[in-house]
Parts: sequence; structure tokens; C-alpha cells
Amino acid sequence: MEDDASLSESLRRDLTAAGFAVDVAHDGMKGEFMGATERYDLAVLDLGLPELSGLDVLRSWRKSNNLLPVLVLTARDAWHERVDGFKAGADDYLGKPFHIEELIARIMSLLKRSHGQAPVALECQGIRLNEELQTVQVGDGRPEALTAIEFRLLRCFMLHPGKIITKTFLAESVYESELEHDSNVIEVYINRLRRKLGEDMIATRRGQGYVFAPRKE
Repeated sequence: MEDDASLSESLRRDLTAAGFAVDVAHDGMKGEFMGATERYDLAVLDLGLPELSGLDVLRSWRKSNNLLPVLVLTARDAWHERVDGFKAGADDYLGKPFHIEELIARIMSLLKRSHGQAPVALECQGIRLNEELQTVQVGDGRPEALTAIEFRLLRCFMLHPGKIITKTFLAESVYESELEHDSNVIEVYINRLRRKLGEDMIATRRGQGYVFAPRKE
């Protein structure tokens, strides 16, 4: 959430290019509502929002036991904002101005920590996902490029190995909110990933969803 329209649009483009599905709120009221009613993996929150401050947005989420990981943007020299943000429940902060590369690195690290993984490249059963290059490597094979949707889908799977993931959950993870969630397209991309990773790496659970790296029966 960022009230500066030019900055928010620049961030949206950069984060989308980095493989994230991005929604933007330009004021605290809308941002608080979106974070309370939609499922997000992470929020980047500017404390200086109109209508409702970022700090009040964060307090509202935490008061309602919303554990959404939050990275707070603050003025570089406003140490008191960082302290207030951590007290309110922020998970990390970044001072403005900043380099987009650092923001992306912090987002990736925070996402992995929130899913109980160390802040390194995602790896599971011989599959390695390079988030910077958006490539996947299977065993000792050569890294293979992924499309934006394939990358988002595989990252979602690798953050939840061995767990049943519904088609709705996957669609919300790879599409931005204003885009129509086409579940049939999800199946197409899952089949593409199976061809790259191996047919048995993504199992279908009829009436439930999919499981990445299923346990051997």
C-alpha cells in the first residue's frame, strides 16, 4: 500500500516483473479492507497513508488476529516509525528511498520465513527454484526458464510441499485481483510444470486440489 501514485505504479511494475501478483491500495481504508477480506501472502505497507494511517491499518489487522506478513516502508531517518511499526506487529521494514532489488530480496526472505523455510533458494526433492532468474533446475539438469505464471505457480507449490492446495488458492496466488481467475488455465500450467518436473511431482486429488511432492505410498 502506497499513496504516491507514481511510486506505487513503479513498484507494481517491478514486482510484477519479479514474478509477483500485485494489488495496490492508495489509502489506508481500502488497504485495511483488502487485507482483511482477501488472502495475500504479504503486504508492503507505507505508514504515511491518507484516510487511515499505515500504523492503524497494521494495528487493525493484528487486533483481528490477521497474521499477514507485513513489510513496512518508512522514512530513512524516522527510527521512531520503525519502533512503532515493530510494536504494532510489523515483520520487517525498509527505509525510503530504497533500491527495488533490496525490496524484492526482503520480500522473498520474509515469504520463506513465514512458511518455515530458510531464506535461501527454494529446494525440494531435487528441484531448485531460482527466484532471481525465474528458472527451475531438476537434479543435475540444466536450468530451464519459466513463464511468469509457471514461476508463480511453482513457487506457491514449493512453499507448501506435501499439502493439498485447492485450485482456488492457486488461482489467487498467480492472478492479480482485477483479473478473472480461470481455473481451466491453471490446469494447463500445471500440466506444463509436470512435463518440466516429472509427472509424479504434482499429484491430483479429485475434488480437493493438488499436492506438490506427494509422499510415496
